[in-house]
Amino acid sequence: MTATVEQPVVSEPVWVEPPLTLVEPPPRVLGWLDQIGLWGNLGMSILGPVTAIYVLQPAGLPQMSYVGAATAIVAGTVLGTLLIAVAAVPGAQTGAPSMVLLRGLFGRRLSFLPTLVNIVQLVGWSVFEIVVISAAAQQLIPRHWPSWTHGVLGATVPHWLYVVIAGVLTTAMAIRPLGVVRVLRRYAIAAVAISTVYLYVELLRHPLPALTHGSWSGFWPGADYAIAAAVSFAPLASDYSRHARSPRSAFGGAMVGYTVTQAASYILGLAAIATVVRASQATDNHTMFAAFIAVPVGWLAFGVLVARELDQSFADSYSTVVSVQNLFPRFDRRALAVVVGGLATVLALTLKIDDYANFLVLLGSVFVPLTAVLVVDYFGRRTAHWDVSESAPTRWLMPLPWLAGVAVYQLVNPGYVGWWVDRWTTVQHWLHFTPRSWMSASVLSFAVAALLTLPLTLLARSRESR
Repeated sequence: MTATVEQPVVSEPVWVEPPLTLVEPPPRVLGWLDQIGLWGNLGMSILGPVTAIYVLQPAGLPQMSYVGAATAIVAGTVLGTLLIAVAAVPGAQTGAPSMVLLRGLFGRRLSFLPTLVNIVQLVGWSVFEIVVISAAAQQLIPRHWPSWTHGVLGATVPHWLYVVIAGVLTTAMAIRPLGVVRVLRRYAIAAVAISTVYLYVELLRHPLPALTHGSWSGFWPGADYAIAAAVSFAPLASDYSRHARSPRSAFGGAMVGYTVTQAASYILGLAAIATVVRASQATDNHTMFAAFIAVPVGWLAFGVLVARELDQSFADSYSTVVSVQNLFPRFDRRALAVVVGGLATVLALTLKIDDYANFLVLLGSVFVPLTAVLVVDYFGRRTAHWDVSESAPTRWLMPLPWLAGVAVYQLVNPGYVGWWVDRWTTVQHWLHFTPRSWMSASVLSFAVAALLTLPLTLLARSRESR
């Protein structure tokens, strides 16, 4: 199977779902509004407001002004979403999911390496989202059952029940992904918009501090958080855009939907910190969630956001399924969805996931330069030569610019996993390199990977044109 510039839109009934294996062609049923609904919901996370504190107070730097932090959020979101939107176009043109597209970049066998990394991070994020959803629901929903249930369930709602419910719903959604996208478009995006606007209004009724007081020195480190959050969805983009009716709608739907809602989510956190939440407590999920619940009828608005968070765990689980299908194209996606959902639920019940988030961010950082390599090579070569078949030949040189980009990212920002930071600090000393506050790990790693990919792409294009 090789890439084609445009595939005809197949007239399908509204209840159509993706094929069970990668052997059958994907239905093209998602229009502009479907994709705006999908990406708009993915951009709005209940963890966004919590993450805003890391933009406002970058590690080792003075606190930014609220205006500076909001500007960094918007700039980082636009840059990160641009990578999602561009990464969605190849899926819309070829009909191939994200990890299968990497066959054209690396060859089938070498594509297994980023596929395995993606599977690990997606399962991890599925677990993390289930934990967050269950914790938020447990904080939101009254902790006591009606008295008549005490003999069956006990006096308090057990935590494991929240986890199991979140895991079951995640699995069910992953089995019917296109149906979920249509529900998000028709109902969820409107409910989320109303709830978010309401929380803004209630928070901004409180007195505001001086919004311009503070530093701008942490602009790029702060923007990197927004970039990284957005680019973490780049490895998922073509899993959905392969069902788009056109490449234009795939690009525009992602760009509009995700940009608006991620920026709104993060700036909502700034509003909470500026009004009702102490900066020292802003990294605590419980405190931030309590601030939203405490406003008049806040429990209802926050409840909408908690329910919407299921689309994050659903997207991670479904993309895990299609990533596994790159390794085993004939596996039934429904069976895989049950296995992945069950595994994520069991891990959510047994693991302490809080400290694992930093490791997941570390894994996600490898996809910034990978997206650069994919974008430059795909658009730099003629798409007719983009081979996503099971016989795609190995391209041994293509991992080099990717790995170079990963190295640049880690040199500038090695993250927060102790042993990993120690290794890269040692490398910094060897190279006599000190990261500066103006350096963006995302931008620099993307630029290095793209520049190193360009000559390899031009060489491949020259050979293919003969």
